[in-house]
Amino acid sequence: MVVEKISFADKLREEGSVVVGVYADASLSKSATAIDEKFNGIISRNLKKMSISGKLFESTHFVAADCPISHFVLIGLGDVGKKFTEFELEKLGAKIYDCVAELEVDVTVAVGAEDIDSASCCSSSFLGFGLLLKSWSFDKYKPSKSKKIKLRNACFITSNAQKSGERFLELQKLADGIFLTRQVVSEPANVIYPKSLAKIAKDELSPLGVEVETLDRSSMQELGMNALLGVAQGSSFDPQLVILHWNGGSKSENPIVFVGKGVTFDSGGISLKPGDGMHEMRQDMAGSGTVLGLLKAVAANKLPVNVIGLMALVENMPSGTAQRPGDIVKSMSGQTIEILNTDAEGRLVLADALWYAQDKFSPQVMIDLATLTGAMIVALGHEFAGLFSNSDVLAHQITKSSEKTGEKVWRMPLTEHFDKGINSEVADMQNIAKPNIRGGSITAAQFLKRFVNDVDWAHLDIAGVDSTSDDLFICAKGATGFGVHLLYDFLQENYTKKTKSV
Repeated sequence: MVVEKISFADKLREEGSVVVGVYADASLSKSATAIDEKFNGIISRNLKKMSISGKLFESTHFVAADCPISHFVLIGLGDVGKKFTEFELEKLGAKIYDCVAELEVDVTVAVGAEDIDSASCCSSSFLGFGLLLKSWSFDKYKPSKSKKIKLRNACFITSNAQKSGERFLELQKLADGIFLTRQVVSEPANVIYPKSLAKIAKDELSPLGVEVETLDRSSMQELGMNALLGVAQGSSFDPQLVILHWNGGSKSENPIVFVGKGVTFDSGGISLKPGDGMHEMRQDMAGSGTVLGLLKAVAANKLPVNVIGLMALVENMPSGTAQRPGDIVKSMSGQTIEILNTDAEGRLVLADALWYAQDKFSPQVMIDLATLTGAMIVALGHEFAGLFSNSDVLAHQITKSSEKTGEKVWRMPLTEHFDKGINSEVADMQNIAKPNIRGGSITAAQFLKRFVNDVDWAHLDIAGVDSTSDDLFICAKGATGFGVHLLYDFLQENYTKKTKSV
């Protein structure tokens, strides 16, 4: 369920609930002062009786007696003259949603560009974006909850309403991509499995001009993708490699390639996971979910860049046909892999997908996303994704977009010590490191690095940030859609502008 309509206007609608801004010195914003004067000091009188200080994101509200406006919601804007980043504006918009969602079906937000110092000339559009992102919830299987009346329409009052509305259209399409990622990551594994997710990709993206190609088991066998197929062989669901082509740039430009791990359910295979928490392994396809949402946002906004998205989709199950610890498989690259733990399956899936991507498409850069290791959560908790890269320039570009969008990454090392730790005595490599080598996230990244050759490559281990057990500023509990906004901004900043960032 999301807010049905977000609009922008230059005149106040004098009814329902109205949101106004208060600074940390307890003074009213410019817009709030104008409204206060129009209604005989109703805001300033009530403000004196309330404990709100105007600290950033602090809020309160009061019922307005003898006034056409039913409620006034006061939102803290922090210090006078504070310069807001785009992400802070989004957080403020999300906080506004939290304040008004249960008050009225329709709300007016009288916090505009004239009230906030921001580098963006369309600050209201980012407030609207944050409000929209926070309004999403996964209530498909709770029909009683979805029928509950919440905020439906929000109108932002600002002096540059037209420009804000135009800017918001792009952000709204970006939000649609984020919501698609959240949706597929939230679904259970009896709904999302390789073929069903491949169908969703086609249904969602084909109408936007994305060419959707799917490789089935026999096609992958012909290509020698035995690392990927070995993971899938214990499941009754056939694997799929979904290839998404967006041709927004010139024909002469090599594409930017995104590869997503798509294990639609990960039991661990023969190396069975503990029962506690195994239900969460329906989300082990979040990397592919991010690629799907990103391509939707890119195509909907017609970004002038060539993008390829790969969704490597399998289910990892224990059965009489499942891959065994001790098996040796030959990957598409020709490199052989000793399987020591069938629960280290994501790197096997990505190995063939990465090789296929660099061999088939000659990408400018290649970025993979995966809920790859529990060790990533041990290292970085639930606040950062791990960033691994063979390119300082690429790592800097991703980090810069991370800082801008609030989707945090932290660069991790890649060294010869960890690479040697995955050498096998009976094959070219083994899929988990030797017992004396720690740093499980790093050894997993070193494993992937063996399949990218000289392509500029980055690996984002999104374990820990693909979902949240607590309400976040711009996301309720559940799937976050992490990576869609980050990589959309990465494309915008580095591949759609005349001068590329360095």
